Amino acid sequence: MITIWRIIKYGFQSFRRNAWLSATTVGVMILALVVLQGIILFNVFADSAVEEVKDKVDISVYFKSNVSEDNILNIKKTIEEFSEVKEVEYVSRDDALEKFKEKHKDDKVISQTLEELDSNPLLASLNVKAKELDKYGPIAEYLNSVSLRDVVEKVTYAQNELVISRLEHLVKGMNAGVLMLTLFLVFLAVTVTFNTISLAIFSNKEQIGIMRVVGASNSFIRGPYVVEGIIYGAIAAVVSFALFVPVVSGLSPQLASFVPSFNLQDYFFGNMPRLFTYQLLAGAALGIVSSTIAIRRYLRT
Repeated sequence: MITIWRIIKYGFQSFRRNAWLSATTVGVMILALVVLQGIILFNVFADSAVEEVKDKVDISVYFKSNVSEDNILNIKKTIEEFSEVKEVEYVSRDDALEKFKEKHKDDKVISQTLEELDSNPLLASLNVKAKELDKYGPIAEYLNSVSLRDVVEKVTYAQNELVISRLEHLVKGMNAGVLMLTLFLVFLAVTVTFNTISLAIFSNKEQIGIMRVVGASNSFIRGPYVVEGIIYGAIAAVVSFALFVPVVSGLSPQLASFVPSFNLQDYFFGNMPRLFTYQLLAGAALGIVSSTIAIRRYLRT
């Protein structure tokens, strides 16, 4: 316990002794952790945006006017049993007409034309949503199969195929981009923090040599610098997290206009303990890894 206390004490002394160098190191780590937290929040926002777009993508299959409702409901039941299918919505001819009237209620020409018709010109349909974007192909194949050719009037997959394909590539590209950016950030942060901590160790090179001469173990020599790295990371985590509070509050209304179903401010404050824990662990890990790598070179000489 005395040894551990001395290691912690020397770590704080080294942090205070190199005030300007410590401030520079903390500043670099703050920038790294701000970007890291930004990536986390951006990833959550992007996932919500993609999910909202995906929720609006579907395949509509329209049935011929002579097909009975019972027959359509049986087909609906069959489609719902597919493992690729998330949801199937049945829209009757009457429901379709009501929706059409509501959508064009301000267009007098369309309203008058509908009133003059003796029968409902719209067709019953099924709106099919898949669990994943790449599952729409097999569903469309079934809807266009020979067994349904006598009852199906039109399937809209051909019109939506390009949108679905582009959205699928966008999701994959976004996930790959976030992963690459995160890995680059980690590498950059470790490299910069390693160099700044190396300067602190270099300034105490003679002291380290004396400690080795008097028989200090490598773990005792390494300990204060690891503690110093943890201090850097902890301070950087607190400051960087505090910087996000006003930023999130300011950006939340603007982002809500793009994705109404996602409120960044509610997510941030609702998950604040978890997000702060991530930030603190990332800062501590960054300091520990950088200081361990930096001191290892001097312990080998």
